[in-house]
Amino acid sequence: MTQQIITLLELRNQIKNKKPRFIRQDYQRRKRLGRKLKWRKPKGIHSKIRHGFKGHRRMPSPGYKSPKMIRGFHASGLKHVAVFSLEEVSKIKKEIEGIVISKNVGAKKRLVILKKAKELNVRVLNLNADSEIKKIEDFINSKKKIPVKETKKEEVKKEKEAKENAVERKSEEDKKEAEKKEKDKLLTKKA
Repeated sequence: MTQQIITLLELRNQIKNKKPRFIRQDYQRRKRLGRKLKWRKPKGIHSKIRHGFKGHRRMPSPGYKSPKMIRGFHASGLKHVAVFSLEEVSKIKKEIEGIVISKNVGAKKRLVILKKAKELNVRVLNLNADSEIKKIEDFINSKKKIPVKETKKEEVKKEKEAKENAVERKSEEDKKEAEKKEKDKLLTKKA
């Protein structure tokens, strides 16, 4: 990173620290606006904000922009490049660009991209690469410990055993009921 970029980043930080929150005029008086703090330009002919009177809110203006040379740069001074696949990582220029992995990328593909970026010494701007790699590997290993096929087999076995137990219970209950009926018959005959 050149000295010029460093000074421009510091200048941008100063500008952004002075920048006020641009809130819609009289938002607190209009219930229909809710608490949406979206900026809308004041159009009224007597609007103090539109005229730029002292003591009233500032309006957005070009003076709050960051310097043109570093506009859109990350705070680290690198340009961010969105990455969706492994091939895009190898095209990155290490000195001036850092990667931002899209949130739509799945865990396995993200793991491959992070490892490739670490291998090529490309900086990942939206994640901590080491902790993310560890997290994904732990997740994948935890999935491997309990194979799905074995659990299905176990479930089938348990269902069969439950059915057999139910049949045995029914047969035992039927025997008990038959014995009770016989006893009842004997008791009724004696009376």
